[in-house]
Amino acid sequence: MPRKRPFVASLNEVRITRDGETAIIEYADPDVWTTHFKLGAEVQTMSDEEILERWNRGVEATEDFIAEQVYVAVEIPPGRPQLQWAERAEQWTPRGGVVRGIVLGGDKNAPGVEVDGREMSWAAFGTTMTTYAGWGFRLCFVPDDEIYEPPTIVVRDPDDADA
Repeated sequence: MPRKRPFVASLNEVRITRDGETAIIEYADPDVWTTHFKLGAEVQTMSDEEILERWNRGVEATEDFIAEQVYVAVEIPPGRPQLQWAERAEQWTPRGGVVRGIVLGGDKNAPGVEVDGREMSWAAFGTTMTTYAGWGFRLCFVPDDEIYEPPTIVVRDPDDADA
């Protein structure tokens, strides 16, 4: 069962700690994932109430945005950057809803991907995906010379002998 999305909470439903410029918001419900909420140096002087108020405003804005949308995945045209640097979050984030890349080899402890000609570890690539925390995803593998073509997808169990 998928984990639950963070929700607008009261102080008795979360535990807030700080790590540098980040507030760590841990929900009492273990099925809701813990969030690392980057606020900057001011986090050290903010009360838990102030942090939670700011967090809850963001959750409400996200919920409102999702409720109003009919989602259409946007794919960035070939040759245009698919990732952008988010200064505030200090991480790469997708510019669209589709990211094309190449799975790189390497030793088993440091495999990676290449997106926009930039090599990234899977951990760094995974961090870019936190932009879509709480969303579902589909990962489709295609030959490297077909990453710009919409894939043909067949729904079946690969172990099904009748397929």
